[in-house]
Amino acid sequence: MQEIMQFVGNHPMLSLAWVVLLGAVIFTTFQSRFSKVSDIARGEAIRLINKEDAVIVDLRNRDDYRKGHIANSLNLAASDIKSGNLGELEKAKGKPVIVVCASGTTSRDPAQNLIKAGFERVYVLKEGISGWSGENLPLVRDK
Repeated sequence: MQEIMQFVGNHPMLSLAWVVLLGAVIFTTFQSRFSKVSDIARGEAIRLINKEDAVIVDLRNRDDYRKGHIANSLNLAASDIKSGNLGELEKAKGKPVIVVCASGTTSRDPAQNLIKAGFERVYVLKEGISGWSGENLPLVRDK
């Protein structure tokens, strides 16, 4: 214990950084545990699409969406979801919704907003479109 106190006394910035990182890990762990949004793998996403008619919401910008997206997906901006401007998605409240971004890292907040808007089964695709195309799963390209 004395060695730890001596280390903290000699390296206050390093010790503070460690405490902040530990806090961030604990916060994100609790946030994901108590979130109603689940991460799903590509295989489970395919099952939801084929068996339960899941709706795919692609958050990427229009140009990236046109270069390749999952078939029948809706292209919505995260800001539209946040403001409640859901368009066609509003009709799909009873269906599973899979939120997709480029790499799976920016989908959680829009997915949480969909839960707040009354959607019950909202999922985030792990690794996003990059993981989907990395496994050579089909993408539709707009001309």
